[in-house]
Amino acid sequence: MNYPKELNYTKSHEWIKEENGVAIVGISDYAQDGISDYAQDALGDVVFVNLPQVGDAVTAGEAFGDVESVKAVSDLISPVSGTVCEINEELVDAPEKLNKDPYGAWIIKVNEISGKEELLDAAAYEAFCAQEAK
Repeated sequence: MNYPKELNYTKSHEWIKEENGVAIVGISDYAQDGISDYAQDALGDVVFVNLPQVGDAVTAGEAFGDVESVKAVSDLISPVSGTVCEINEELVDAPEKLNKDPYGAWIIKVNEISGKEELLDAAAYEAFCAQEAK
């Protein structure tokens, strides 16, 4: 399992990377491998990503969109509160990028961020995933 150390994570399997006061958000490799409820194997190949609009407010711990496949729909949960300043337009035409490169295919960028208290570092996230897999 791949847990890049420069990222932080949520228990709902989103990752976050901060750059110059902006949070870049995606879904983790763990969410892609078939172990959790959010798993790629449970979902199958991603066929659609429902994204928020630039300027929308997001709240830590609440859904900001969803990922759809031929098998299921899974909410995307915001790891932080703030305002969406950019969406990954590439996912509109190529949602499968989330399957192929979970750490390269970011979903949204958020500025004016707060609510980071529940984020896990890579070691804590790895331990959480190991416990959840039992």
